Amino acid sequence: MIHPTAQIDPSAVIGKNVSIGAFTVIGADVEIGEGTVIGPHVVVQGPTKIGRDNRIAQFASLGGDPQDMKYGGERTELVIGDRNLIREFVTINRGTAEGGGVTRIGNDNWLLAYVHVAHDCNIGNHTIFSNYSALAGHVEVGDWTVFAGYSGAHQFCKVGPHAFIAMGCLLGADVPPFLMMANDQSGRPRGLNTTGLKRRGFEPERITAIKRAYRTLYTSGLSLAEAREQLVAQAKDSEDVRAMLDFLDRSERGLAR
Repeated sequence: MIHPTAQIDPSAVIGKNVSIGAFTVIGADVEIGEGTVIGPHVVVQGPTKIGRDNRIAQFASLGGDPQDMKYGGERTELVIGDRNLIREFVTINRGTAEGGGVTRIGNDNWLLAYVHVAHDCNIGNHTIFSNYSALAGHVEVGDWTVFAGYSGAHQFCKVGPHAFIAMGCLLGADVPPFLMMANDQSGRPRGLNTTGLKRRGFEPERITAIKRAYRTLYTSGLSLAEAREQLVAQAKDSEDVRAMLDFLDRSERGLAR
């Protein structure tokens, strides 16, 4: 299942039932989990760990040096989980020492053609990155988030779970869970990702609580401090509102409002 033209470093660890296509290069200190399929003309540089049952299309480049001028050749890693789809020309860089040393991709994600994930990003599970979307360094993305085509996030941004980033939207601030962001260039909140929540089985009362929290935060005219006080009260009866409140407290770049 390994094409004779593939170049595999002797130190690489290849699991059972792994398929590696023609002219693919697997570098030193790379681990590839059982059942993963790697197409032709792929480059995987180490240190990189790839889990089970991933599908990696032709011309992807994984585990390259971070594109950071402060990087001085120190040992850093890329860690990819299980059952991810990584399509053509996707680029994912390793971490930096200053950013924790690891770029991390979770499980069951779709990274479509020409997606870029920079150093020290941390992506959860079940996310979708559509064509040409990109993350700068140190970005955190929660579970079930969708980045539409040509969208992107500034370095150090945080995006909460179940958010939807619309086509061409560029993020410069932190996005709380459940939000829909739209607008060319500087993205702005445009309501909740209600369709996505319904598809994932959120019950009406859960969505109602999230809508109430959204109105408090974005349409009530309250200051952020005043809105937070009201969210504290609402969070007593809603785990989802507590998740929003926790996200607010972890925000470093400021909240998208």
